[in-house]
Amino acid sequence: MARLGLAVCAISFHLCLLLSSTSSLRLIPTETGNHGRRTAYHFQPAKNWQNDPNGPMYHNGMYHLFYQYNPHGALWDIGNLSWGHSVSGDLVNWAALDTALDPTSPFDANGCWSGSATILPGGLPAILYTGIDASKQQVQNVAFPKNPSDPLLREWEKPAYNPVIALPADVPGDNFRDPSTAWLGRDGLWRVAVSAEVDGVASTLVYRSKDFLRWERNAAPLHASRAAGMVECPDLFPVAEHGRDGLDTSANGAGVRHVLKLSVMDTLQDYYMVGRYDDAADAFSPAEPERGDDCRSWRRLDYGHVYASKSFFDARKNRRVLWAWANESDSQADDVARGWSGVQTFPRKLWLDKDGKQLLQWPIEEIETLRRKRSGLRRGTRLDTGGLQEIVGVTSSQADVEVVFKIPSLEEAERIDDPNWLLDPQKLCGEKGAAVQGGVGPFGLLVMASGDLHEHTAVFFRVFKHHDKYKLLMCTDLTK
Repeated sequence: MARLGLAVCAISFHLCLLLSSTSSLRLIPTETGNHGRRTAYHFQPAKNWQNDPNGPMYHNGMYHLFYQYNPHGALWDIGNLSWGHSVSGDLVNWAALDTALDPTSPFDANGCWSGSATILPGGLPAILYTGIDASKQQVQNVAFPKNPSDPLLREWEKPAYNPVIALPADVPGDNFRDPSTAWLGRDGLWRVAVSAEVDGVASTLVYRSKDFLRWERNAAPLHASRAAGMVECPDLFPVAEHGRDGLDTSANGAGVRHVLKLSVMDTLQDYYMVGRYDDAADAFSPAEPERGDDCRSWRRLDYGHVYASKSFFDARKNRRVLWAWANESDSQADDVARGWSGVQTFPRKLWLDKDGKQLLQWPIEEIETLRRKRSGLRRGTRLDTGGLQEIVGVTSSQADVEVVFKIPSLEEAERIDDPNWLLDPQKLCGEKGAAVQGGVGPFGLLVMASGDLHEHTAVFFRVFKHHDKYKLLMCTDLTK
């Protein structure tokens, strides 16, 4: 995902293919030098390290994206982290501003770590973030814009009364972080979720406040599990039971379900569960209790290199939008030579599937404004078993691909009788890789391919049958 090209142009094509069991399309980019290669679709600062998206919000006609940023170099552990800050009118074209938060105070002297933004009554934005204090303990701080009338919100003030949430006595100093966007309960109190390790148990704590300054911990955590190890970057947000519209973060009641998303350190993956949230007890009831309290058995938010995701309510277009960090798989030496590390995934719209258990997601519609030139295959191109068709005319290392596969028959689909595969589709993708012949599939795309195909990434599909229903699996194969 991060290995993209120099050109700003985007290419799209639309394909309708009649496919047999095993076939693929080959998308060939122009070769470019590795060390100078940067992205065009995906957000990244001009240089240096970035990781978690922080505090995305829409405010007074502008989109804001904050992110973990190291102004000192391309690695995470050189110097202390700040909050980078960029603004946009369309979530696609971004203007970089000076850092919003820097480690300048006793309560964040060793770094301004992850957090979230909340729009308070009257339209005042507030940032809650984790500071690594002078004693290298994690505490939760608040910041407000220095000039709320500035449409770019370029300067932020950190009140001297920070931290607003001190390190609890039952939590280690290095495992208390990442306050979520705050939401209002029906009792008029603010809530915020914070990740913590409580007596060895990975917990998502809830704090309540009347004034956004003094916070009191709820007796019971929103979620706890000893199995998963430390989790971080919690996100609790509402989704409509019917329809694709987004909901304000404080929405609750009839027709509303909630999503609890957690990021798990030992897998560097994001997991979520749909359920019901009771704001009287600050309790979350999962829609799929059979998946257990170990969130590694929950649904995966994404099967790529995606971590520390953060959503926000886009009041401009009435949608829930998600950002996420795509971490590098190169060596640190490569990162230093390149001068940067990490990109943000393209923002995507989220909504609830009709089954009430799964999120659906799609890149925001604004991505289409990046399209310049169209290339592709003619509609109705047929691929036979083992067939390979090259997409010519792609003159950039980046392409926006629209593809439609039409399957003549599903009668040969492999039958899966074990329901446990539904809990771990990535394992099935690995067992049934791009080179393994199936009943229906694999079929899909070979991207970032060398001329001799010695190196390529396969993005492919397979069709299975389970209890007389067809299941479509989308996979990637990185073995080549």
